[in-house]
Amino acid sequence: MSAPSLDPSLSPLSPASSAALPAQEISAEVLQEKYAKGEERALDEVRLRVARALAEVEAPDQRAAWTARFLDAQRRGFIPAGRILSAAGTELAATLINCFVQPVGDSIATNEDGVPGIYTALTEAAETMRRGGGVGYDFSRIRPKGAWVGSTRSHASGPVSYMRVFDRSCETVESAGARRGAQMGVLRCDHPDIEEFIHAKDQGDLRNFNISVGVTDAFMHAVLEGASVELVHAATPSEAQKAAGAYQRADGLWVYRKTPARELWDQIMRSTYDHAEPGVLFLDRINNDNNLYYCETIAATNPCAEQPLPPYGCCCLGSVNLTLFVREPFTPQARFDEAEFAEVCAVATRMLDNVLEATPWPLPAQGLEARNKRRIGLGFTGLGDALVMLNLRYDSEPAREQARRISELMRDAAYGASADLAQEKGAFPLFNADLYLSGGNFASRLPQGLKDKIRAQGLRNSHLLSIAPTGTISLAFADNASNGIEPAFSWAYTRKKRLGQAEGGGFKEYQVEDHAWRLFRHLYGEQAPLSEAFVTALELRAADHAAMVAAVAPYIDTSISKTVNVPADYPYADFQDLYTQAWKSGLKGLATYRPNSVLGSVLSVEPAAVPEPLKPVAEAGAGSNQRLRVERLPKQVMASLRWPSRPDLPGGNPAWSYMIRHPHGDFALFVGELPAEGPDAGLFGKTLPFEVWVNGAEQPRGLAAVAKTLSMDLRTNDAAWLRLKLDALATVAEERAFEMPMPPSGESRLFPGVVAATAAVIRWRAEQLGALQEGGPTPVIDAMFSREEPRTSTMGTLAWAVDVDNPATGELFTLTLKEVSLPTPEGGTVTRPCAMGFSGNYPKALDGMARLLSLDMRVMDPAWIGMKLRKLLNVGEPLGHFMAPVPNLCGERRQQIWPSTVAYVARLVIHRYAMLGILDEQGLPLVEMGLLQSPLAPKSAPGLAVQAQAGKPCPECGNTTMIHKDGCDFCTACGYVGQCG
Repeated sequence: MSAPSLDPSLSPLSPASSAALPAQEISAEVLQEKYAKGEERALDEVRLRVARALAEVEAPDQRAAWTARFLDAQRRGFIPAGRILSAAGTELAATLINCFVQPVGDSIATNEDGVPGIYTALTEAAETMRRGGGVGYDFSRIRPKGAWVGSTRSHASGPVSYMRVFDRSCETVESAGARRGAQMGVLRCDHPDIEEFIHAKDQGDLRNFNISVGVTDAFMHAVLEGASVELVHAATPSEAQKAAGAYQRADGLWVYRKTPARELWDQIMRSTYDHAEPGVLFLDRINNDNNLYYCETIAATNPCAEQPLPPYGCCCLGSVNLTLFVREPFTPQARFDEAEFAEVCAVATRMLDNVLEATPWPLPAQGLEARNKRRIGLGFTGLGDALVMLNLRYDSEPAREQARRISELMRDAAYGASADLAQEKGAFPLFNADLYLSGGNFASRLPQGLKDKIRAQGLRNSHLLSIAPTGTISLAFADNASNGIEPAFSWAYTRKKRLGQAEGGGFKEYQVEDHAWRLFRHLYGEQAPLSEAFVTALELRAADHAAMVAAVAPYIDTSISKTVNVPADYPYADFQDLYTQAWKSGLKGLATYRPNSVLGSVLSVEPAAVPEPLKPVAEAGAGSNQRLRVERLPKQVMASLRWPSRPDLPGGNPAWSYMIRHPHGDFALFVGELPAEGPDAGLFGKTLPFEVWVNGAEQPRGLAAVAKTLSMDLRTNDAAWLRLKLDALATVAEERAFEMPMPPSGESRLFPGVVAATAAVIRWRAEQLGALQEGGPTPVIDAMFSREEPRTSTMGTLAWAVDVDNPATGELFTLTLKEVSLPTPEGGTVTRPCAMGFSGNYPKALDGMARLLSLDMRVMDPAWIGMKLRKLLNVGEPLGHFMAPVPNLCGERRQQIWPSTVAYVARLVIHRYAMLGILDEQGLPLVEMGLLQSPLAPKSAPGLAVQAQAGKPCPECGNTTMIHKDGCDFCTACGYVGQCG
């Protein structure tokens, strides 16, 4: 039964209409940024442009009438996909199609069996992305690594190597436009290189790809039965591979090797559990259900996976906002207006069919494919909110029944409208009624009345339905209604949006509220208790998410974009079973997201109101590590950065400069500055320092590294932390003291060394700008497990040391890391470096770098020291490069060229953190806060705020907090929403 609705004693404060809601500021901002063109400012101005553009396809004497109807359909809830909204009716040479699938052959450039060679496919993909379309590919035709290439008498490098070429091309094309070029890479489960593919993104490779494994029914049966599978390809193996057991089957395919299916499945599941990729596509289910099973084979999907497509197939998408069809929301009389919904769906079908005529096609083959089959994808958005407004809890059977009914209405309206269009304009050229309406495919299961109509009138579109993610279009056009088929992720969150240089830089904050939650508060007031129907995605079981997909899927002819978000502590066995059950339920694929420390480390907990001090405690036993007791956990430190990375400043920025005069010569010191905005403007003054650098041939070696690491400290919202750093540099002594003139009067002061002198000048400028004022937040200071360097008792402590030899500069010294043990909640310990130092022949400026990094090491969040060390890896210096061993955990012995002594030292420190299990070898966190302790439960009511979660780096704020939510990228730190829908 449905969840209880409102207390009958409550009455609405205003009419039960979404139109009565004032607009959210974020909606207007997203509209202007993403979709409005020229002088457009209002929703209806964008809608009218789109309506006119699509009505141009109609007969001249009908265009005015269809413009009115298309505008009306949009006002009543139809939202065309983002590409249509942003480009239709403009002079842009951009496609109106969101995504494509394009074929990739095995040759380098030759067309074989109608499939373009690899570099021809790359050119086609680049052209498609240049015009704004994302691309999916099946790379299974490419021969395995090591296979024989007879034409060149060489060995193949395998599909993953070519995926890297596509990845870099996408990155290059992306830089030329505002929209990121999304890609999906698919490889069949029986390809010999499948294991390399599964792990291709483990170390951060292929950043411009989503990846999915194409899984067959035969493979799944082998998994369940404990059997082995053959990894096969048409390409001839090398002699070495033949000698290792490769053989040719009767069907002509070569079996490169056999492997237990369960072992391969476990690799897929483990990688997905740890990295959120690869996804899984059930290829046989996709093709068996395909309306055009008789004339095409599908092997890949578009990047968000809601459209399995043949070569050159396209996603022509649009969604209907379900919240606009709920009458008398939240009341016992709440109901869904089925008749109006069906009317809007019918008009929307015609609009999407017209898109196929109105759009420019990046490639002729795409246009030909679209004309032959006329695929479109009508879906809905706002299901989660609509169910709340109908007093139905998302995880209840009545909610699933309502979703089934809505999906059935959409199916019948779209197929009926397409049959009417076929009678008016003609059926798609490859339509064959006998084959189309039989064979166990989707169309064969349509109601008999619809089948009779289709047989009599034909069908305009081979496929009509797809539930896609609606990220930014939901924000701009649907008052942030819940995305697609999803429940609301949260009822409110703060969006921190980066401002352009023309706007003064920095960030602007917006309160972003869910539509249903806003409407409820608007109608009943802030104090009214929420009904039980208000449930968010993270409050639901994973099985509840999957059950909703299973309820709706029988009514959708292509696919559904649905991300099952599970908590970090979700058991692996249950996680793996989700995919097995999805296959058993007949689903076409599944995508999950589990926040974890492999993807990135984040902590989002409220610190104690009055933090207790962190006290060192000597541990019993001679020679044992000193231990510190951690009394409280801070917030994630990376979130405290005023500028997460160097701001993008195409117009440049002001910088204050000063000549540092020391005994060995002079060099210039620069302090980069930016205008302060928001609360910073009043607190700190008009401008703030955000970086320092030195320039000149006489600068001491190693000083540039000091400036580089100090620059990130300037970007924190913590004046006390910056003072602590500058204090640490003030006493760095070198061979001899010297006097140097200081600003503003040029009065001489005695300094123990050039690092101290440089720090003094930086301090003077920071004080002038008001960046060192007392008071204000101290997020980095609060995150330290020890402000002072932990001192040893007479029992001593352990340390890690390594020798560094740079023959190019004559340096030979020892790097030493002092370490301390921190307790875990389970009673164990974790070892962390707490200070570093050098002894021997080394540039004395490195003492300054050591003091800075020692303080960084005592910040609990390991993302902080990891970020500092990664930024030093590319520090170069003239004639300072040298060859040295590459540190690694697997015992591999190899050497490489390092750009400087500093870069090599940074790599060694990262390696020690990797040895301790705190960072990986790339300097990214492996454990939360380095204490092996999970975040505390949020104190706020469920769903009332987004809690930061571990994820990938966010392009907006730089935090490793971007997760995959509702088919879109979503940053749980700043609220950034990626391009989708």
